[in-house]
Order: sequence, then C-alpha cells, then structure tokens
Amino acid sequence: MQIKRREFLKATMAAGAATALNGPVLNAFANGADHKVGTGSTAAGRWMPSTCEGCTTWCAIEIFVQDGRAVKVRGNQRSKSNYGHVCPRGHLILQQVYDPDRVKVPMKRTNPRKGRTEDPRFVPISWDEAMDTVAEKMLQLRRNNEVHKFVLFRGRYTGLNDILYDGLPKIYGSPNNISHSSLCAEAEKFGYFYTDGYWNYHDYDLEKTKYLLIWGADPVASNRMVPNAIHLFGGFLDKGTLAVVDPRLSTAGSKSHEWLPVKPGEDGALATAMAHVILTEGLWNREFVGDFADGKNRFAAGQTVDEAAFKEKHTHGLVKWWNLELKGRTPEWAEQMCGIPRAQIVRVARGFAQAAPYCVSWLGPGVGMQPRGAYSAMAVSALNGLAGSIDHEGGVMWDTRVPSTGSPGFDKYQDDIAKAGLKHKKIDQRGTKALPAMASGRPGSGVVTNRVADAMLAADPYDIKVAIGYWNNFNFSAQGGQRWDAALAKLPFYVHITTHA
Repeated sequence: MQIKRREFLKATMAAGAATALNGPVLNAFANGADHKVGTGSTAAGRWMPSTCEGCTTWCAIEIFVQDGRAVKVRGNQRSKSNYGHVCPRGHLILQQVYDPDRVKVPMKRTNPRKGRTEDPRFVPISWDEAMDTVAEKMLQLRRNNEVHKFVLFRGRYTGLNDILYDGLPKIYGSPNNISHSSLCAEAEKFGYFYTDGYWNYHDYDLEKTKYLLIWGADPVASNRMVPNAIHLFGGFLDKGTLAVVDPRLSTAGSKSHEWLPVKPGEDGALATAMAHVILTEGLWNREFVGDFADGKNRFAAGQTVDEAAFKEKHTHGLVKWWNLELKGRTPEWAEQMCGIPRAQIVRVARGFAQAAPYCVSWLGPGVGMQPRGAYSAMAVSALNGLAGSIDHEGGVMWDTRVPSTGSPGFDKYQDDIAKAGLKHKKIDQRGTKALPAMASGRPGSGVVTNRVADAMLAADPYDIKVAIGYWNNFNFSAQGGQRWDAALAKLPFYVHITTHA
C-alpha cells in the first residue's frame, strides 16, 4: 500500500485539529502562574515545591501536578542558586517516578544461590513482613551480643543522613556505618585540605573570574551545581579565558579556548610544570605569596634556592616545594610525561597567572580518583595559592552552607549492649598504618570503602552477619567488583533499599 504525500498531510492535519479541539488532560508544557487553573481544556494543576536529589547539590525545584500526577519539573523560580532552572537530572525525575520497572513493594529473595548469573526469584511481600523480618535479624544479633557484626552501607548522602546513616548504627551499637566517600571525592578533598586547609567541596566565583582552568571536571554537564554553572558560563566566556584539562573532549572542553588532553594519570606532571613556569618567570602573586628579600627572582630551572632568602606572607613552604619538587619540572619534561606541548603549557600557565587573583584552578574528581591522585590534587590546588586566588573575588571560595542545627545526640538512647558494640574496630580497618584514612588530617577519620569486601571475606577483624545498604552499588562502582560479589554472596542476610532493581 502506498500513501501519497498529499493524503498523508491531510491525515496529519486532521489528527492535529482533533487534538487541538479536544485538548490534552495533562499539560507538560506548563510554565507560568496561569497554569494553576489550566489552559484551554487542560486540567487545573499547581506547582509544588520540592528538592532534586540527582546530585549532592539538592537544587530547589518545583513540580507541576495535575490530577495527582507529576507532569513537569523546573527549578524553583525563587531560587538564587539555580536561577529557576534544573539540569537534565532534574527532568529525569518523572521517568524515575513513573518507570514501569520501579520497585514499589518489598521483594523477598527465594533463591539462596547468589551471583550475577543467578535469578534471585524475588517475590513481593507485605511491608509488615519485611519490617518484622529485618527487625528480627537485628534483634537476634543483639541477643547474642553481636551488634558490631551489623553494617550499614551508604551511597550518596541524603537528608536522612543524620538519622539513618549516623543515628541508626549508634543507637543499635555498631561502629560500621560505611559510606561511598573514598570512591567519590576524598582524594579531591585531600588535595584541597593539605594545601588550603579546608576539607570539603569548594565553590568558584564564575561571575568575576577572568581565567578558569578546569581539571578533570565538566561543570556544565556533571559535577555539582550544574544549573548555576550553565547560567553563568555564557557570561564568563564573553569576558574570560577557559582552559580545560581533560583526556576527553567534554562539554566544557568543547567550549574552551585551550583544551589540554592530558595523558590519563599525569595531571600532576602538568600542574607542577605550570607552577615551574609561574615561578621561573616571576608571575606569582607577591601580595599573597611574598617575595625574595632583595626583590631578585632566584627561581631558575635546576637551581636550589636558599629558603631564608624568601619572605612568605600567606603561604608556607614554597621554597621547600621548589627545591624538592619543582626545580626540575620544566615544560620540556612535562611534555614527555603528559603529552601536552611545551608551548601550550607555558601559554596556559602565563595566562592563568597574569589574570591573578581573578583566576581559578578548578580541581575536579578526575584528577584525584586515580593512583597517587592525592599528590596531583595537591599540585592542582597549589596553583590557586601561587595566584593568590583563594578567598578572593573571581577566585576560589570555601563551601557556603545554610545555617542550621544538627540532630540531637543519641547518647540517652544507647544501652549497655550498644555502648559495648561501638568499642569494636570498624570493619574497613581504617586508622591503621596501611590504611590511615586521613580525612581532615586525623588518622581513621575517613573511610576505606573498598577494603570492606576483603575484610568481610577474611572475617577480619570479625565476620559480618547482617547488612543494610541504600543508594549504593559497590559491586559496580568499586574496583574489583568480583570481591564484592563474593562478599555479599557470603553475607547471611542483606537488605538493599532502592527504587529500581
């Protein structure tokens, strides 16, 4: 059967006219206050304030609801952080909520054999049965004084962090609340902390910066606060210079003035070579860093400098860093290491330093999440120190938080069993010489997520009998996922809280 073009157009126009006359019940194109009462024959609806949890920014959003169904997502129009917009992750909320494969009721495994090729043969059960089963398994450990053999696994944190992740294990009596943090941003935070002293995410003044040097991040497509970056990026590109260090031509890289496709794992070589250029050419920020007592630049390739000759202001150990690390890190050396041409290394280093202090060396997770990534992260962060852009307009800002009170303490809810259980060592073996986990500079204050699988398999320092996990999938997000397969297969009882199988 052949359909003539004229007949096809007639049929299409007729269908369109019928749709226009009858009108949809729901309106996915809602955008203004007038839609509170509906448009045409659409059902009345209203914008409901909510929060997007597509990343750790938790953008303020609004969801348009008609006849009890969410049909559209947008940024909260009153928000000064996302300017009334959301990134694609926010728009995906509707697909997640109404996904036909979404898990809506508790599911119980009926196949005792575990493995990626095994059918778990899940069957639906009631919420009462699910809660009673979990409670009984946990109470059994308490009756046996084995509360420390319970572990709570967390992926990305949520608003329930204080109650579920912190409170539940402490009240129950287990020292084992294990987060995904060491798989996420700990090396990034490590680099910042051991250079500027702040263990957390950093913000950047994109409105006033003149030179933006991005390392292993793509702020207009991923990472945190994407709507804010998208909103400000156009204005920045009109007046500033963008350089992106990334083996992949990212969205930000495609818009950059300088793309530096570094050899994976060699960000540190590139960063130290840039620091070498800044020092040998006398481009450091003297108001922030300081200067030689006689004003003569003694930083020369391969030459050791007398530490007493340099008078530092707001930095510490610059000359020591030069003598131990930087004096031989020439652009020629770095070109062989990282694959970036010498001329481009020099050009970017000069551009960055000459824009100081209105410049940013944006440290992303791509730099830190690799072997010895903490050292690369420190080198990238230290460039902000040479430029004096820390805590300065157009530079790097420490994370700003909304003032709020924390949850009340849990001490009065802990019985003797809980107090005894909390005295046991954590299952991830943090704080040891082999695994110091130096978050915020304190041994054992971090987490060693990927060590847990080995510890569970070896029952070192003890075996784990009950576990609950939420917002995590370490079998796929951690290195050596087969170890997690084996560890969870060995685990007698495991509960996974999720929305999608």
